[in-house]
Amino acid sequence: MTSTEKPRYPELLSLAVHEFRTPASVVGGYLRMLQRDSDSFTERQRKMIDEAEKSCARLVALIGELSDVSKLDAGIITLNRQPIDLFPLLAEVAEHVQEGKDREVSLEVRGRAEGATIAGDAARLRSAADAIFRAILREKAGPSLVVADRRLESNGAATSAVIVVAEDQNVQAAYDSTPGAFDEKRGGLGLALPLARRVIEGLGGRIWSPAKEEGSDDALARAAILISFPVTEPSR
Repeated sequence: MTSTEKPRYPELLSLAVHEFRTPASVVGGYLRMLQRDSDSFTERQRKMIDEAEKSCARLVALIGELSDVSKLDAGIITLNRQPIDLFPLLAEVAEHVQEGKDREVSLEVRGRAEGATIAGDAARLRSAADAIFRAILREKAGPSLVVADRRLESNGAATSAVIVVAEDQNVQAAYDSTPGAFDEKRGGLGLALPLARRVIEGLGGRIWSPAKEEGSDDALARAAILISFPVTEPSR
């Protein structure tokens, strides 16, 4: 690269990951040492050390996500493309999502239980689904039911698996809405949503939110996420 060329985006991310990872790991190591020597501290000091260690661990996790983003953008990470039924995978992920339970926000999976075989990367699809579920659940301040509705769409010889994640009463409205941009800039989720988008699109899928209608608020756009994948082996 000549002095007049600008560094490429993935290379810049990779450099940032390298520079952040070492000091964050050192700080985390020292904090864990202090935790093991907790008898030397007061209760208040122990709590402060514990909170510092949790925050440092979160920072390390964010650095790992940043690394994955840079590698996906640079084409360094190769996504697996194995036959996998997407619908039961989503149900498995939903069983372990804890987001919102303290606010009486629940998640229910409905629709087709199977029959959506796609060429996918199971581990990364699980992480993507977890991020999407949590993103919608976080929008709910109080008691409510969020539904992940699984559907098969046929368009001539092609079949698609469509997943609508929205509040119970808004599932059909979200499904019928005009597709809009996917808002991946949501607080509290780190880089999980940008990673989810890259994985879904890298496997040939689409992810979007309902478009904001003119003259209306963006409540539905923020409160629903839709995903679509081409089905490689439709159910018979």
